[in-house]
Amino acid sequence: KLNWQENNRRWEENDRRWEENKLRWEENNRRWEENNQRWEENERRWEENNRRWEENNQRWEENTRRWEHNDQLHAETKKELNKLGQRIESGISAMGARWGINSEAAFRNGLKGILEDSFGIEVINFMEFDQEGTVFDRPDQVEIDLIIKNGTVILCELKSSMSKSDMLSFARKIAYYENHHRKATRKIVISPMIHPSALSLAKELGIETYSFADQIELD
Repeated sequence: KLNWQENNRRWEENDRRWEENKLRWEENNRRWEENNQRWEENERRWEENNRRWEENNQRWEENTRRWEHNDQLHAETKKELNKLGQRIESGISAMGARWGINSEAAFRNGLKGILEDSFGIEVINFMEFDQEGTVFDRPDQVEIDLIIKNGTVILCELKSSMSKSDMLSFARKIAYYENHHRKATRKIVISPMIHPSALSLAKELGIETYSFADQIELD
């Protein structure tokens, strides 16, 4: 009888342990299922993040391509604007040069007409070829305006604008004329725009400068 009781107790103990183990296995299975769900959720999130990163990369690549295209268009536009600016500047320079030449010729002709017709003063556009190249450092034509009255000889330079190099060129013309012909009584520059450096040089060389022709005293 004792053996049966002991056996029953052991069986009951084994049953209890089996139940406990069963509960543990069920708990472990539940935890594994939860972990699997978490892993699946994490994998889904990683896949979603990867998809977003790929979309962002595609957008960055598209934006980069657009920026490169815009940079190219900007460079081409800038190049065309520079060309246009150069053409406009060249056109303005050409117009200014033609305007200056035409203005000088018109003023010279007007001054000649007034002085000769109203005051009996001779105005000569002197032109001579400089074989030795003393004026322009090479053989070239020398042109200078002469105003002559009662033996007085005035060498005159009429220009729309006068730079320092222009003033030096006029001084060389004066030297050429005086060496080959006669001494000038006065040397005059008439120009509405004379650079300050040209004014300083004119003062050193004894050349008179005037902004308007009516400031010149011929008597």
